[in-house]
Amino acid sequence: MSARKESTAAPAVDKPYPPGSPPLLAVRDLCVYYGDAEALDQVSLEVGEGEIVAIVGANGAGKSSLISAIAGVVPPRSGSIRFDGAEIAGWPSYRTCNLGIGQVAEGRQIFPSLSVHENLEVGAMLPRARGQAGQALERVFAMFPRLAERSTQLAGTLSGGEQQMLAIGRCLMGAPRMIMFDEPSLGLAPALVAEVLRTIRDLHEGGMTVLLVEQNVAASLKLANRAYVLENGRVVLKGSGADLLADPRVREAYLGL
Repeated sequence: MSARKESTAAPAVDKPYPPGSPPLLAVRDLCVYYGDAEALDQVSLEVGEGEIVAIVGANGAGKSSLISAIAGVVPPRSGSIRFDGAEIAGWPSYRTCNLGIGQVAEGRQIFPSLSVHENLEVGAMLPRARGQAGQALERVFAMFPRLAERSTQLAGTLSGGEQQMLAIGRCLMGAPRMIMFDEPSLGLAPALVAEVLRTIRDLHEGGMTVLLVEQNVAASLKLANRAYVLENGRVVLKGSGADLLADPRVREAYLGL
């Protein structure tokens, strides 16, 4: 059964953050096209400060297009993206980054010919981050001791799990207020997947706001305060992570239960 059916019965829960508080991120009626191909159709969502919000959907549902539009990598055709009250739809990515939107991209996208330390230094090149680069580096090395041990090693020689740590660490060097994770467990062994998800949980418990796109639907819904289900570029279900995890439409369509 497609989760798109009966979408009017979506849980009403949408704002666990304090009543009257504006969301840190608010997306309204967002439309994204690649040429004539529609990727997102009137997508709306909110992320409150300090939340983990998960985006769930099959391959091709529009999850990465949503992340790219928020990050400024793909310009929307129409709609609104507001971050901390500022309208950022269509901004270039360097401006969204310097506003405090960090991204750990699918495939990690580290610089393989640079050392671990040099990759981290790149993350601190944003104007907002330069004054606290030393403190940020200490925090990253404390969080990921293996990166400290391999600081002079070329990033391209790291294992997949270590490269994902580096991608997260580089993002943290930019002093983000919100981190968007795009398929962070992709291609990793199960033990490393658990480690990455623990890292995301720890960041959230430390106060970080997180927008999570993750192929492991069950794990992402367990982590999330709230979640949205995308199908064919549209939001078809929304609710708390626990409610969606228990929803029979989600369980059948994405968990095979």
